[in-house]
Order: sequence, then structure tokens, then C-alpha cells
Amino acid sequence: MLTSTVCPRIDPRLLVLLWLVFFSCWSFLAAHPDHSVNQRGVVKPVPSTQAAPADATVTITIEGDKRVITANGLPDHATGRFPNRDNPHRITAQRYQFTVPLSPVPAPQPVPLVRQPFGIALNGVVFDPGTAETWQNDRDSGWHYEALGSAFSLGLDTNHGHVQPSGAYHYHGIPVALLERLSGGRPGLTLLGWAADGYPIYGRWGYRDARDAATEIVVLRSSYRLKSGLRPTSNGQPGCTYDGVFIEDFEFVAGSGDLDACGGRFGVSPEFPKGTYHYVLTDDFPFVPRLFYGTPDPSFARRGGPGPNNARRPPPRGNAP
Repeated sequence: MLTSTVCPRIDPRLLVLLWLVFFSCWSFLAAHPDHSVNQRGVVKPVPSTQAAPADATVTITIEGDKRVITANGLPDHATGRFPNRDNPHRITAQRYQFTVPLSPVPAPQPVPLVRQPFGIALNGVVFDPGTAETWQNDRDSGWHYEALGSAFSLGLDTNHGHVQPSGAYHYHGIPVALLERLSGGRPGLTLLGWAADGYPIYGRWGYRDARDAATEIVVLRSSYRLKSGLRPTSNGQPGCTYDGVFIEDFEFVAGSGDLDACGGRFGVSPEFPKGTYHYVLTDDFPFVPRLFYGTPDPSFARRGGPGPNNARRPPPRGNAP
């Protein structure tokens, strides 16, 4: 005798619960890459196919001896689609107000960049090259993953940008679309923004002779180089060849490039015909400088726009929750 099998009816609430679990797991995996990777892989940038937000705003004014930059942090160019597979955050407006000195002065010694933006671009997007990713998720390991080191994807787009948990879009390297627009697509000294210490930030190019605007335009080279040999393996350290996966894979070699340890040099520019110290974003490490030549203004330490529900908090870097 034939018998019929009736599938049990699934409670719709269970389906909702299963979907929430799946989404939570996807978000967790996207925000928590494999922290045991110790060699470069192949990481492709997210295509910048998302149209620029229509309400991007930035104003730059002079108040006394300060330059004041107020912005909502929204990019004025196309970006990758966010959230994406490797970055589960959506771009949202921030509330930035930064001040920098009009006449910056050198610090007694270089100041390390520590958990704050390095500076802000002319379009109001911050340069924030660090990540919260560390070897084996151990912040005391002494090994910090480089966002552009190709260990794993952090969902960066073709402008070297992605999104923090607060919704802040930020750059880890040269903002390609912004540089293209401001330079008119032609090689030349192009002002991209201002560092937190007040010195200008230029993109990629400079004069062969930094003090002579009549010399040819060249692509400037960083003076950081990969260390030779192998990383240590004692006490759980990552081992393998120094290949750029970690910030600590690099060392400054004076004279090996065009720039100093802070990623800058003194020279003339269209905005400063008498010369000034200035930073240069490079195609190779450190991409965005990790040391300040001057003293960063405290306004950059009080960062963080309105996250979800307008919650004001300083966002962690990279993809860390």
C-alpha cells in the first residue's frame, strides 16, 4: 500500500532565525579575516562602480593662524560597493572638524602615527592607513598586518578606500580618482590634502630637484625597503620571508629613495613657491606616511563621526569590530 509523506511545516520564525544566524556569521567572517596568514596572496580590489554620494560636503577656512576643515567624510568620487564580501560596513556621513596650523614647525623628533587619521584629503575623506589586524589576533605579538600587504582582503576598492564600523570611508593609499581629477590626468605636483600637523600632502609626483620647479616631474620613491631574510619563529612569531604582509617587514634605508623616514621632503610646489616641507603619498610602502614631521593637532585624536543611531564614538581602524 502506498503511503504519502508529508513534510513538516516549518515555523516562519525559525526561517527568520536561520537567516539572522547566517547573516551574523557572514558579517563575522567578513570582519574577521584569517590572522594566521604569513605570506602574500592575490587580493583584487573591489571595482569602484558605486556612484559618488550626492551630498558630500567639505569646507576649508582660515581662522587666525589655523586652517579649519569641516566635512561629512563622504567621498566625491565613485567607490566600491559597501557592504561587500570582505567589508560588511555601509558608508555614512560623519561630522569632522579638524584644525591644523598654517605655519607648522618640526617636532623635536618624528611622532609616530597612533590610532588616529594621518590627515584629511581636500574632498573631506580622511587618510587612515593603520589597521587593527594583528598576527594571531594578539595585539602584543609585535606584528601588525599591512592593509595593502595582500595577506587577505579587507574589501578595499580601487581608490585604496574602505569603511570602518562607524561608517567612515577612508583611504589607506593614493586616492586614485581624486588624484586623477585634481591633476587633470597629467603628472605634476598635486596637492591632495593636509596632514594632522599642518604640512601639505601631495600625490606621487615631484620635481627631480626638490628645490627647482624647472626640473622634470618624476614619480617619487619611498625610502622604505623589505628586510632581508626570514622573520623569527620563536615564541609563536610568524616566520617566513619578509614580503610585506606585516608593517614590521619594512625598514627605513636612508638614501634608497627620494623621501625621508616621515615620507616627505623639503621643496617647492605651486602652492609654496618658496618651499615647504611636504609629504608625498607613494605607490609602495608606506603608501600613506606613518610618522609625523611636526606635532599632530589634537583635533585629529577626537575623531569619529556619528555611527549607527548617531552614536558618537572613536571608531576602531580597519575591519575590527
